[in-house]
Amino acid sequence: MKQISGGVTAPIGFTAGGIRCGVKKSAGADGNQPVVSSMKDYLSGKRDLAMILSERECTAAATYTMNRVKAAPLYVTMEHLEDGVARGVIANSGNANACAPEGHENAEKMCAAAAAATGLKPTDFVVASTGVIGQTLNIAAIEQGVPILAEQMKREGGSDDAARAIMTTDTEKKEIAVTVPIGGSTVTIGAIAKGSGMIHPNMGTMLCFVTSDCAISQEMLNDALHEIVPRTFNRVTVDGDTSTNDMCVVLCNGMAGNPLIEWKDDSYTVFVRALHFVCEELAKAIAGDGEGATRLVTCRVAEARSEESAERLAKAVVGSPLVKAAMFGADANWGRVLCAMGYSKAPFRPEYVDVKFCSDLGEILVCRHGAGVDFDEDRAKSILSRDNVVIDVCLREGEHEASCWGCDLTYDYVKINGDYRT
Repeated sequence: MKQISGGVTAPIGFTAGGIRCGVKKSAGADGNQPVVSSMKDYLSGKRDLAMILSERECTAAATYTMNRVKAAPLYVTMEHLEDGVARGVIANSGNANACAPEGHENAEKMCAAAAAATGLKPTDFVVASTGVIGQTLNIAAIEQGVPILAEQMKREGGSDDAARAIMTTDTEKKEIAVTVPIGGSTVTIGAIAKGSGMIHPNMGTMLCFVTSDCAISQEMLNDALHEIVPRTFNRVTVDGDTSTNDMCVVLCNGMAGNPLIEWKDDSYTVFVRALHFVCEELAKAIAGDGEGATRLVTCRVAEARSEESAERLAKAVVGSPLVKAAMFGADANWGRVLCAMGYSKAPFRPEYVDVKFCSDLGEILVCRHGAGVDFDEDRAKSILSRDNVVIDVCLREGEHEASCWGCDLTYDYVKINGDYRT
């Protein structure tokens, strides 16, 4: 596997684009009027409308939030993907179109606008939104901007524009692409994602769009995605809030020319490994870019009775507000780690547990067999002051392991979310 540049336009046959159409700045008494009037404005400022398009029909699969309150675009996307195929994605930031007046109608209008601008059908499009919940979507601004967006679609730089257009409180774009050999052909997988706050996915506000030129059946693609999401995106937590808009969509157009993957054979295994790598890297990027975060925090639980129990323990640790606060202060307060494990409801024997804190500066043992050990506090603080820290837990009870990802809890998280809507 080789990591390359290009994001969602790295695979053969895909273009993408992103513009500023004004969703993030409402105008008029009802906030439903176009607010961008010149080409310069469409191509400058903070972008808020993205499109991804394939030359050919794609096999498609998706996972969605398990929050009982789902945004209208998810229901529209579910309807459009009932046949397992799609041609593109239309997405906006700045407004979640969740619990909003005329939400379903406006999600359909986004697809209709994309179809009209590209000569396709509305049902060819996946639709997604992210941003503030409960406010009417400025559909007029989107409808006015989509034809401009369609003209800006490109391969070189298109993924960058689209990745930036779906950002909300993200501080950096999230984009990746890899190539792998499958069946004598070079298959490429590219992806963009957004996510910073309201992140505690249970898919079965983060968005992920994956493209590939791999030839794979819808059944195999669906199985692959549902195998990978629980081990990647569902192991991320920033603040414990599961968004109304979580969605991960994969589009495969088959243009790499590899033999069609119809069975769980060696080619399927290679594809799954590559897709897993892409999703895991994006999951870590989302965790590390948590609202107000200063560092990525990984909890790795090893020698557990089962992968499920290891995951539950690790997620409890990275999700603990007290652990997160300790990580912000670079405080080696390992007792909070055991405390979080204790209320996770996963089985383990505290008297067997070892805990280490690790970073690129090394590692330090802080707990052995469930009890504290003498350690150098200054060295521990140095280790925990790095951008990427690991809480390494050994249970000494089995052969299974899992890692989950989160971030520290800072003053800025409250500042960002205290007036997010206004």
